[in-house]
Amino acid sequence: MHLSVLLRETVEALAVVPGGSYIDGTLGNAGHACEILRRAGADGRLLGIDRDRAALRRAAERLEGVPGCKVLVHGRHGDISALAAENGFTDVDGIVLDLGVSSEQLDTPLRGFSFMADGPLDMRMDQSDGESATELLARLDKEEMRELFKRLGEEPQARRIASAIIRERGSGAIETTTRLAETVSRAVGGRRGSRHPATRVFQALRMAVNREMEELEQALEDGLDLLRPGGRMAVITFESLSDRLVKSFFAEHVGRRVSLAQGGERWEGQLPAAVKVTRKAVRAGVEEIRDNPRARSAKLRAVGRSGSPG
Repeated sequence: MHLSVLLRETVEALAVVPGGSYIDGTLGNAGHACEILRRAGADGRLLGIDRDRAALRRAAERLEGVPGCKVLVHGRHGDISALAAENGFTDVDGIVLDLGVSSEQLDTPLRGFSFMADGPLDMRMDQSDGESATELLARLDKEEMRELFKRLGEEPQARRIASAIIRERGSGAIETTTRLAETVSRAVGGRRGSRHPATRVFQALRMAVNREMEELEQALEDGLDLLRPGGRMAVITFESLSDRLVKSFFAEHVGRRVSLAQGGERWEGQLPAAVKVTRKAVRAGVEEIRDNPRARSAKLRAVGRSGSPG
């Protein structure tokens, strides 16, 4: 079963208040949502959003019997503003985003997220929407593929891998996880060290298929606007690319004090203004990593909405 990463640290960063109103934009198995509602009590309210219908079903079962009002909706966290308005969640006390792929998604070969077992090369969080990874690979030319692997996978051998995929594609569309993983492995000369050579390519494809960076950017912008003054946003990332986006976004809204030539100082930054809740990224401890190896790459960052700049 999927274990919620940095559960205690995340809920504490949100500073959950009794009777508070919260949004979990990546509901998953509802681990964070359960703890938020327990602390918010019978008068607490939670809007849970997920684009994976199977995850919504699991979350509904887990939340049954947990006190508080639960509204679970199918959708993208990039649409958090519209979904919140439709369901009466404005000026909320907290928002949590736990990004990445769940254990259930990784462990289900039919979803196509992992090269650990053979399955259709799909990778869509919502299998009723958008093009699959197979369709994306079939559409891209070599330069587009190279740019994708470089940008979203930070793959140093992106050009070589793109060329190998184009050659392999000549024998027909790449429709399985195993075929793609073997193609990448051959292109780079096999495994060196503990990381599978296809790891970065699978990451890049998953992020592209699900428009993860675009969704995250929109969720951050709209989420901060949804918070009441004093409300908090907590975000857990698993890749350096998404962590850098969160870190940069939060820094822009925390802003800085700039000295003026004529004396005094002024605040510079993006509105709405925010204050740091976590001074730096919070990482999982040794014990959590032992129990849940997935937590090793997790980083938690949190800010609170400020009533006034600076």
